[in-house]
Amino acid sequence: MPKQKTNSAAKKRFKLTGTGKLKRKHAFHSHILTKKTTKQKRNLAHSSTVHPTNMTRIKALLRLS
Repeated sequence: MPKQKTNSAAKKRFKLTGTGKLKRKHAFHSHILTKKTTKQKRNLAHSSTVHPTNMTRIKALLRLS
């Protein structure tokens, strides 16, 4: 039986923390930044965690459990 492949898009977008949570980046911080306020761009720069309702779906893509 062949090996199960990790979803390539997911492995580029999510990272596992030491406690088992998933880190993600905010959207809307890549282009068209001139119309966004400095405060908005600053808050988008920080990473955040994945919501618990989406954890099982993303862990399945990453083949973690």
